[in-house]
Amino acid sequence: MTMLAGIDCGTNSTRLLVADDAGRTVERLMRITRLGQGVDATGGLAEAAIARTVAVLQEYRQVMDRHGVEKVRITATSAARDAENRDDFFAAATAVVGVTPELLGGDEEARLSFLGATAELDPDDGPFLVVDIGGGSTEFAVGSGEPEGVLSTDIGCVRLTEKFLHTDPPAPEELSQALDVVKGHLDDVARVIPGARDVRRFVGLAGTVTTMAAVELGLATYDRDRIHHFVLTRAAAEDVFRTLATENRRQRLHNPGLEEARADVIVGGALIVVALMRYFEFAECLVSEADILDGLVLSLRR
Repeated sequence: MTMLAGIDCGTNSTRLLVADDAGRTVERLMRITRLGQGVDATGGLAEAAIARTVAVLQEYRQVMDRHGVEKVRITATSAARDAENRDDFFAAATAVVGVTPELLGGDEEARLSFLGATAELDPDDGPFLVVDIGGGSTEFAVGSGEPEGVLSTDIGCVRLTEKFLHTDPPAPEELSQALDVVKGHLDDVARVIPGARDVRRFVGLAGTVTTMAAVELGLATYDRDRIHHFVLTRAAAEDVFRTLATENRRQRLHNPGLEEARADVIVGGALIVVALMRYFEFAECLVSEADILDGLVLSLRR
């Protein structure tokens, strides 16, 4: 039996999935490393951010060795796309992992996210709008069995927070400005992927969406089985957003389901979710724990 691994080096988190060649998950890990900290303002990856991420990659290399992983695919996304010094990070990551990271374009990121998120879904329940809300970008993909339209946009929980949400809690005018920016990007989605308005199901991926589900469920400890395919209603999403946006960081930490390392950027991410549900008039979001990592491992099996 061949052991496979996918590593996603995102703007906010670095994640690992180890699975066998039959598709069974062996281990799934996530660490918030904030690789993209300040990249929107400086144009480069901070030395401390690179060091944090490489330290986690060292941990992941040990996990992969323990499981006897033979095939690895490691990718870098929005933060690396934006950074002029990404080769510094790639060299350090390659030295640790033994495989050179792939710089994914936004469209390929969207396709892999769609592949992972829909693997367990019945294509007859589509078409789906799969939305991967990251730290620096958000990817949109529409389709049933395969993505028929994709778009990557430069909005994410870290990017929105650093550019617009400067007070704690955010001032109403800051939230309003951020919502206007997100709406502009959603106009692009509706123009480039007309089918986005006609989907049967909105599927939400990544840490923002799963955290909103965990807060709504009041999970004191992480429970993937309860979060995966949880249905987050628009009313619940609005309530979670309103609560988090009116609390300061210290107060937010009292919400079960919200991890400390995400407390400073969760409002920006939740804002994207509610803006999207308002814009496309979605009544609910199917929360998925299967995402780009699952797509990476699936690609190694093909």
